[in-house]
Amino acid sequence: MTKKLFWEAITKFVTGLIVTALLLFLPAGTIHYRNGWLLIRILFVPMFLAGIVLMVRNPELLEKRLRAKETEQEQKAVIAWSGIMFLAAFIVAGLNFRFGWIVMPDWAIFLAAGIFLAAYLMYAEVLRENVYLSRTVEVQEHQQVIDTGLYGLVRHPMYSSTLILFLSMGLVLGSPISFAILLLYVPLIAKRIKNEEEVLTQGLEGYEAYRKKVKYKVIPFIW
Repeated sequence: MTKKLFWEAITKFVTGLIVTALLLFLPAGTIHYRNGWLLIRILFVPMFLAGIVLMVRNPELLEKRLRAKETEQEQKAVIAWSGIMFLAAFIVAGLNFRFGWIVMPDWAIFLAAGIFLAAYLMYAEVLRENVYLSRTVEVQEHQQVIDTGLYGLVRHPMYSSTLILFLSMGLVLGSPISFAILLLYVPLIAKRIKNEEEVLTQGLEGYEAYRKKVKYKVIPFIW
């Protein structure tokens, strides 16, 4: 690990934290938005701890995920629409709290928080299982097909975990409207997966056989 990588990781972490807080608390009109603080804690505390682990144990993977830039045109569009989706979901959540449009019971919010953390653990396991995992659609040098663990259940467990993370996020914020907005992630990742599988089938030896072996993409027996 280098000092440059350390400061790059810290800068992106702090920037993400500040932007998220602004998107939540400005529309809410107050910092006393309990659901906003809950999401920030369960999102950024595990992220900080995971970053420390990657810095120590796998700085190459951390660097790859920090500096990844998408080259596929279709994927750039998916990323852009995803950004708009999150922007809308967070702003609407703050406005929902401010104007009291829909008030969710505490038990539902804490249940969503538990599901969110479980999905975070799943995401961490995916990172552990696949050292080739990238934020961009690409075939890396010496990359091999991973077909064990979660990859023996579905071909894209990272998207399985992020799907649960993002959908539970709206409910953690106490906003069913934000949950509905975040459902747009389903067609977005469907488009991303379609392009990703085309790239992997053409460029990664053994991937076509893996597709035949593991039938489901994201959700066992469903998708």
